[in-house]
Amino acid sequence: MEGVMDHTMRALLSQIGGMNYLVSEFIRVTQYPIPTTTFQRLIPENQNNAQTTHKHPVHTQLLGSNAELMAESASNAVKAGATHIDVNFGCPAKRVNGHGGGSVLLQTPDALYEIMNAIRKTLPSNVPVSAKIRLGFEDETLLLDNVAALEAAGVGTLTIHGRTKKDGYKPPARWEKIGEIQDQTKMTVVANGDITDTESLLRCQAITGCQHFMIGRGSLNNPFVFQQIRAELNGQTNAIESRTLTTLFTEYAIELQTHYDDITTLGRLKQWCGHLRFGFVEIKENLQILRRCRSVNELTQTFDNTMRKT
Repeated sequence: MEGVMDHTMRALLSQIGGMNYLVSEFIRVTQYPIPTTTFQRLIPENQNNAQTTHKHPVHTQLLGSNAELMAESASNAVKAGATHIDVNFGCPAKRVNGHGGGSVLLQTPDALYEIMNAIRKTLPSNVPVSAKIRLGFEDETLLLDNVAALEAAGVGTLTIHGRTKKDGYKPPARWEKIGEIQDQTKMTVVANGDITDTESLLRCQAITGCQHFMIGRGSLNNPFVFQQIRAELNGQTNAIESRTLTTLFTEYAIELQTHYDDITTLGRLKQWCGHLRFGFVEIKENLQILRRCRSVNELTQTFDNTMRKT
């Protein structure tokens, strides 16, 4: 979730709560190992015991294809304060796959093993190592081979998105395939894909047998999703009022401005509106109006007016 799940968004979601942990945007490892200072800058939580101010752990995620550079980068991340290293083998973006990273590596189980084995051997034994994959690249032919390679390399937790790279984000996620892996590995399996509320989580649980679940874009569509699921599973009501979202949006705009210039802040807020339209019909109906705003103040005021209509 490069470009959207930075430390400001992680802080916002952590403030609302309901999740067990958060994962950083992936940090690309290409021609050289990522220095410690970069990890400190991009993942400031690592300077706070790898936690948000609201005490949610943050896992540092890497993306790359060179085993040696990935291992050295992981080591530098730990020196910067990271307490958990995650590796992204699921990103379907063309620009990422074109440089040999992300889901393109699902075509070569040996590469998965080499990368994760190098990282596991380099890091202290008390630092957990996890990975995220899709069901495959073009198809699911190598799914079991990829899982076996990661397990042999010492991966402890495996998040599986129930689609191939070719599928992109087209529904539905094939949860039954995740269930097949759950039955054949000792790794902790985390189910991912199309989990947007309590109902979908419970259906995913029934099909996969998993006890752990990851929500990615769904948390941008509805930042209250973790809190709502927790409450509903505990038999509580947890209604979200439109004013709550408006306050959150305004506070987030202020926070963004302390880290980015107005142009970047405006762009990130509009990008978030693009996600929020999937969770809030009033945003969907007024998205073009919101996107035409030319300043942060205009956008926050328009957002406020939009939500007041409900």
